[in-house]
Amino acid sequence: MKTLVLGVGNVLLSDEGVGVRVVEELVKRYEIPDDVEVIDGGTLGLNLIYFLDNADRLLVVDALLGGNPPGSLYKFKGDQVKAYFREKKLSAHDIGLQEVLGVAELIGKVPKEVVVIGVEPESLDVSLELSPSVKKVLERLLDEVLKQLKEWGIKVDEKDKLKRA
Repeated sequence: MKTLVLGVGNVLLSDEGVGVRVVEELVKRYEIPDDVEVIDGGTLGLNLIYFLDNADRLLVVDALLGGNPPGSLYKFKGDQVKAYFREKKLSAHDIGLQEVLGVAELIGKVPKEVVVIGVEPESLDVSLELSPSVKKVLERLLDEVLKQLKEWGIKVDEKDKLKRA
C-alpha cells in the first residue's frame, strides 16, 4: 500500500511554508520506509495531482486558515476534509488543496484515505522564517504526522543522532 506524505506551501512567505518545513524535518530526522513517499510539494498547485497517482493514502501538511488563533493545530480525515473545504477556503494558497482534490476526484485519482494536518498561520509576509506562534508548534505538528503514520501501521524510526549532526 503506497502512502504519500505531501508538504505544501511557499517557504518565501513565512508560515505559508510550514508544510514544506515539516516534511524537511521528517526526511532529515527519520528513516522513511520504501512504501512511503515524502514530497515537498511547494507551490505546485494543480500539478500536485501527478503525485497522487497510485497513492492509496495521502497525508497533507499545510498552513490552514480556520479562523482560530495562530499556532492552532488542525487535523481532518476522510469526509471531514471535504466538508471543511466546502465551508471555507482553508489553504493559504491561491490554488488550494480543495481544488487539487476536486480535480483528482474528477479524474479518478483520489487516494482511498486522505488526512490533512495543519496549523493556523500568524504571518504570510515575505520571510524565510516561521513566525513565533508557528515555530513554537512545529514539533507538535511533526508529532501529529508521525502519529498518523503509526495509525496507518507505518513504522518510522529516528535516524542515528550522529547522522543528523
